[in-house]
Amino acid sequence: MELRHLRYFVTVAEELHFGRAAQRLQIAQPPLSQQIRQLEQELGVELLYRTKRTVRLTEAGLAFLQQARQILVQSEQAIEVAQRASRGEVGCLAIGFVGSATCSLLPAAVRSFRRQFPDVRLMLHEMTTSEQIEALHDDRIQLGFICPPINDDELSVETVLQESFVAVLPEAHPLATQTQLSLASLAEESFILSPRHLGSGFYDQIIRLCQQAGFIPQVTQEAIQMQTIVSLVAAELGVALVPASLQNLQRAGVVYKPLEDQTLYVKLAVVWRSANTSPVLHQFLAQSRAVTRFSAAFKSLQAVE
Repeated sequence: MELRHLRYFVTVAEELHFGRAAQRLQIAQPPLSQQIRQLEQELGVELLYRTKRTVRLTEAGLAFLQQARQILVQSEQAIEVAQRASRGEVGCLAIGFVGSATCSLLPAAVRSFRRQFPDVRLMLHEMTTSEQIEALHDDRIQLGFICPPINDDELSVETVLQESFVAVLPEAHPLATQTQLSLASLAEESFILSPRHLGSGFYDQIIRLCQQAGFIPQVTQEAIQMQTIVSLVAAELGVALVPASLQNLQRAGVVYKPLEDQTLYVKLAVVWRSANTSPVLHQFLAQSRAVTRFSAAFKSLQAVE
């Protein structure tokens, strides 16, 4: 039995006339009659009473009609779902992200994607960069927002944001009243920094910045998440360098200060397995790129003004 047999039968059952049914189906009447006979033979029951003047459904035909209609509807729904899945309009996507991404691109990218693809389920997991790399290889996530660089031939990496560092000081710090800081002025301070093994790119950039300013930072406290680092600064356990977008995190007890003569910038990148051809994944990448372009254009407009 094929779907066309069901379509032919349902059309005949609705018209109760082989000529009109054939016209609706845009086929000749003799082949239509032959197909219905083949269906009845396969089922082993008579679906239609036929006379020279009338066609009507048997009891078996009435029962079969209801099921045939359901099957046709389900087949159309299955086709639609498959087509939507191939366009990335339905499905699931697990996304990893470093904490700083929540203060910059990630909320806008998620919001834009959900508006356009409301039937895709997004599952977000806060992870360090190293945890995301492992999760990508285990297929526990399909996309990550990380602090580069990473070296992995199986992964594709694309920078979506580049921003400056800012210093975070306790609000009672003697330098808190200055408009901007020389990084060298923090040489004697205790620094709060994330562990290197959880994200070497970000850690190494901060060490390099301090070395360019003529000192090696005294790291007296480590914390995994950016929000935790800022909270520890508020507790007056030290100072920190964080991405400028973290200023969007309103935390009592701290002040953010831009740095003079900054030569290094912190990057946010998306990463995914190069072999992953998931339409949902690539739709999300497209949305992230669009948000990145809009953000860059908006910043340029602000600079002109």
